[in-house]
Amino acid sequence: MTPLPRRASAATALLTGIALFAVVLPPATAGAAPSATDAPAASAASPRAGALPVRISPAEQAKLLADATAARAATGSALGLGAKEQLVPRSVLKDADGTLHTRYERTYDGLPVLGGDLVVHTAPSGRMKGATKATEARIAVPGTSPARTAASARAFSLGRAKAVGTKGAALGQAPRKVLWAPAGGRPVLAWETVVKGTQPDGMPSELHVVTDATTGVELHRREAVVNAAGTSADTREAGSARQPAKAKPAEAKEAEAKGARTDALGTGRTRYSGDVQLGTSRYGSLYNMTDSARGGHRTYDLLNGSGGYGYGGRLVTGTDNVWGDGTSANRQTDAADAAYGAQVTWDYFAEVHQRYGVRNDGDGGSSKVHDSVHGRGAYWWDSCFCVIYGPGGTTPYTSIDMAANALGTGLINNTTKFYSGESAGLWGATMDIFAAAVEFHADNSRDPGDYLTGENVDIGGLNARHRQMDRPSKNIRGTDYWHPRISSSGNGYYVGGPAMHWFYLLSEGSGAKTVNGVAYDSPTHDGQPVTPIGRSAVERIWYRALTVYMTSRTDYAGARAATLAAAADLYGASSSTHHRVADAWGAVNVGTRPGGSPRPVGPTFENTTDYPIPAGPAVAESPITVTGVPGKASNILVVDVNVAAAYVLMELVAPDGSTYPLVNNLALENGPTISSTGVDASSETANGTWKLRVRGEETNPWRYIDSWKLNFL
Repeated sequence: MTPLPRRASAATALLTGIALFAVVLPPATAGAAPSATDAPAASAASPRAGALPVRISPAEQAKLLADATAARAATGSALGLGAKEQLVPRSVLKDADGTLHTRYERTYDGLPVLGGDLVVHTAPSGRMKGATKATEARIAVPGTSPARTAASARAFSLGRAKAVGTKGAALGQAPRKVLWAPAGGRPVLAWETVVKGTQPDGMPSELHVVTDATTGVELHRREAVVNAAGTSADTREAGSARQPAKAKPAEAKEAEAKGARTDALGTGRTRYSGDVQLGTSRYGSLYNMTDSARGGHRTYDLLNGSGGYGYGGRLVTGTDNVWGDGTSANRQTDAADAAYGAQVTWDYFAEVHQRYGVRNDGDGGSSKVHDSVHGRGAYWWDSCFCVIYGPGGTTPYTSIDMAANALGTGLINNTTKFYSGESAGLWGATMDIFAAAVEFHADNSRDPGDYLTGENVDIGGLNARHRQMDRPSKNIRGTDYWHPRISSSGNGYYVGGPAMHWFYLLSEGSGAKTVNGVAYDSPTHDGQPVTPIGRSAVERIWYRALTVYMTSRTDYAGARAATLAAAADLYGASSSTHHRVADAWGAVNVGTRPGGSPRPVGPTFENTTDYPIPAGPAVAESPITVTGVPGKASNILVVDVNVAAAYVLMELVAPDGSTYPLVNNLALENGPTISSTGVDASSETANGTWKLRVRGEETNPWRYIDSWKLNFL
């Protein structure tokens, strides 16, 4: 039996990684990151103790938030905010040396500012050390009276939801007036509408649509319910409201009537992790899956849809405190896997990062298994503060990494609240990074740590349904390197490829090696090696960067800056660890390696001739003949596609007939497919005829290849 883990009471100009931080400092230090750059250098094995996070009790968190609320006018004045702006404190983190990091959202004239979040860094003395802002733009609009009505925003949003394939689309949240603050742009008055329904893959949908309140144009849309298996894209939750206390289920009330509750340790006979100890509770002679040592986490059975949904389900109970038999034929087996995944995720964050629950408030949330109403997979849903798992059967998504991945969305929703574009990629990467971290920390002999996500629930063979961090481009689950149009793919896991790759390279180094029996072979864009600092150091750096220095608008250049600031805090700005963090980013083409030069840009070739798309299985092909490029093609060959059709399969055909799948950006039902895919074509001869091959589902005179480009970066 596996013992129960210990219970715990890309801009190339960014050479130093600090330029994106907006900091309020005395003139002598203006422009420096709010990090301990003057701290003595330390090895990756020994982070500076004062920069490590410490536990904040719920009572202390409440007091710190109250203090921040009382001082928000003075804080806003120090930050230079306008008279109509107001700060709304959301969370506080504390370093061992007493430094505080307070995360705020903003309002303007009483309206929420989406993209107006910031983090204020305060020294133990109370002096403001600096602030990290999502936007440097001045928050102001000519007026807050919209030209477009709420009814028009509602109608547009419902239509948009139907166009992206939402079934049963219905208003979930009435349009609310907001300010939309885009990264690097001017804020505008907008409407935010939430449409509920079912996603095309069967997942529940909470689609947030933001429209310009003056022109009616769509500014942004995001799906708030995210599948850990990776079938949803650009999924960011703008608001993660604290949920009311959950009522005790009838089973628990009945058990309490039979006797006082006591903590217990049960045996879970899991499908993926073997026999494990589970934290449970006992009321008289009845046991249930409530783990009071981990925030009261509860595991429910949704009874394949008959037991309610969201807030529903039946608390898993038993008489012998033995759960499951190792197969999904026994309903308690999937529940045991889900409970174990939640437990080891809680233990990882508590023991390594002093974080207790995704909100850091001691609430363990819940897990709910056997949902056959809303499709396969595993996903976090803020509305019920829970992870929901599909119907089980042959491939239940209840492995350790799937649980940790889904809980990662809860963490993001209560910290950065990443939106879309490159920040959506950082969301996808963060989920996979912590999935790997939790799996290694669990140290389970049946499911040892690895740099794969979802390998145990793979139903189609190696790489058919999981992601691989040493080479994210496997099976088009990601791209290995950053390129300027990476976010146009619209898929969070694809866009997250460079960050996943950075995490692996910095943890294990480049080249071929075997870890826990799994073979890896990680390349770099320039062919130069990367020296690792060890996974535990990278985990600390990423967690600090995420929770202290990243915001809703952080892009790859900002992620590089944030991780370098975190590395400076933890290990010193002159340390080899800090140097290697920058080196690993350069290896995935986010900025340059220290002392290096930007990657040279090669030629671009384009075909603008229209090619009709026939009904499948026939294909349309558009050729481009490349000449004058010596040697092999690029390992970042960017393929820009504009296809006047949705729901198509696309691939690049090399001159020798080799094929490379291209990303489909999940276009609107009647809209174009516009995307960019970075392909490693370094094994191909550059010169010759390349083809874009597109396969559609039906014949339509309006379905055609509009244009495409080959960019030799």
